This record gives sequence, C-alpha cells and structure tokens, in this order.
Amino acid sequence: MKIKEVAKFLNTTPKALRFYEEKGLITPKKDKSNQYRDFSETDLYRLSTILALREIGVSIRDIKTILDNPELSITQYLDIQRSALFEQWLEMRDMIETIDQMLEKSTAPNSFEAIHQLANHLKNMKEIRNKWHDRWNFDEQAIDYDDHIKKEGHIFNVHEGYDEALSLVVEKVRLEPNSTIVDIGIGTGNLGSRFLTNGNKVIGIDQSEKMLEICREKHPEIETRKGHFHALPLLDQSVDAIVSSYALHHLPDEEKLLALAEMIRVLKPHGQICIADLMFADETHRKVVLEGFEKSGNRIAIDAIEDEYYADKSLLVEWIKENGYKVETKQLNDILGIICIYS
Repeated sequence: MKIKEVAKFLNTTPKALRFYEEKGLITPKKDKSNQYRDFSETDLYRLSTILALREIGVSIRDIKTILDNPELSITQYLDIQRSALFEQWLEMRDMIETIDQMLEKSTAPNSFEAIHQLANHLKNMKEIRNKWHDRWNFDEQAIDYDDHIKKEGHIFNVHEGYDEALSLVVEKVRLEPNSTIVDIGIGTGNLGSRFLTNGNKVIGIDQSEKMLEICREKHPEIETRKGHFHALPLLDQSVDAIVSSYALHHLPDEEKLLALAEMIRVLKPHGQICIADLMFADETHRKVVLEGFEKSGNRIAIDAIEDEYYADKSLLVEWIKENGYKVETKQLNDILGIICIYS
C-alpha cells in the first residue's frame, strides 16, 4: 500500500506517517525507481500500534523503546503505564482533598498552623508512595521461589504454618459466584489460584515483573497487574474481596495503615479483606518471642525478624475498628497470624 492509502486506512495523515519514519518507528520499503514508499502488512500492524499508544499519551521515545525491545511486550508496557497512571491519579486526588480541607480551615482562627499540617501530611503521603524499594530483590527470588518455601527443617522457619494459613484465608473469605478477588503481593500465585472456582475472577498484583511472569505461566487464568500496596491499580469500590499472604510485612507499621486504607478504597460495600502474614499479637508478644530466641542462642531468627517489619497486630486491629469495620484475628504460631476485615 502507498502512503496515501495507508493514511486513509488508518485515519491519519501522510505527514504523520513521514514523522514516524523520521523518528525511526517505521522503515517502509521504497521503490528504487521512484522512491515511493510501499507499506507491508507488518508496517500496518506496527503503525496501528503506534497510533493506539499515541492516543493514550505514550511518548515517541517510549514507543520506540517498546518496539525495539523484543523482551518488553506491549501488554507488559501498558501494565507498567497503568500502574504509573494510578499512582499519579491517587496523588492528584490527595492534592484535591487536601485543598478542600485547607479551604475549610482557611477562615478559622490560627488557620496557618492547620494548613501547614495539611501540607506536611500531603508531602508525607507522596514520600511514602515513592520511597519503597525492593531491597529483597524479588525478581531474582522469583525463579525458584516455590522451591524455597520450606515448611520444616530450618533453625528458624518463616514458612511454618504456610499451607494452614493459606487454607484458612480461603475458608474465611465467603464469596458469591462470579466474584472479583484481588491478591496483593501475589508472587507466583499460591494463594490467588485457590480462588479460581465458581466463575471467580482473580487479579494478582505485584511489584515484581518476574513474579508476575511466573504467576502467568503457572496460572494463565489469573489477570496480573503491576502495582503495590500504596497505589493499587484498581478503581474505587471495584472488587468483592482482597487477600494477601506474606507480603504486608515488607512495609513499616505506619505504612501498613496506608495500605489498609488503600485496600478499603477499592473494596465494594460489604466486601472482605483477609491477610495472612508475619506478625506478633502486640509489642509485648514481640519482646517475649525475641527474648526466647536470645536465650536459645538463635541469632538467625532474631536477624530475620529484625530485617523485616513483622506487624504489631494490635495496632492494625485498633485502626480497623476505629474506621468502623469488624475484625477477626487468629495467631497460628509465634510469628504468623491472620487478620480478616468485614464491613
């Protein structure tokens, strides 16, 4: 097809097609006798992709990166873009809500201090969403993650009670057929896949591309999305249930509360949340457990606990109740517990 035919077929202009050629996005063959461009079927497919990506605001540079990188599929790229857009959307929403609160405070006595506190709160929210970083390298762990879930035979075994915990989560979450369930920090899909019954839709969210890739290989029925606890790539009140296992302990306690608020944002009225994770009943319980490991000389256990952010369950329960939700908990062993939230 010639350039005018292609432009008409794709509802664009010859000028736009020449621009994409200048930028190296397409390289149509040219007739040696007259230098007329001859667009192949592959060129048409590539152009359709370019035009679609431009329509949603993807830059020329990023489009070239996608098309030139055989390891990065368009689906993966769009998933990354969606995650980034949700983060921007949540930041914008926080800003609007803060401005509304500032306007309410602006006419009150001593309003300056109140407005200053709101500004600091907004800044803190932005920093929390942006500062988390994967110091555990889950992309590297993903390849043999399932093989490393040892349930016995360790001096300190973080996965003691693993199967029991996952089974209990499934038991606690009661769903109607054709429900939508989200598994946050899905990893390779060991928990989320248990909900693939009764026509349910399972969405798996993880910040690790490699974990998501392996999850898709193991469970192609699961829809995977790149994201994290602080900015879930989901619309408000869009899911029936949220589950998570062995993921929340990668956040400090104050950030866990932000994560709970984000879960509640996407949960439908009368929805359910159930989390199985490394946690202590409270600070006293934590001290007792650590003292026990100290007396037994188990430095491996102490280092493992102090390397991460095992939850203080009492803080989570207090926050949940203060926000008007019912909560049910169970401690399975000294370091593993379940929290279920109901509206």
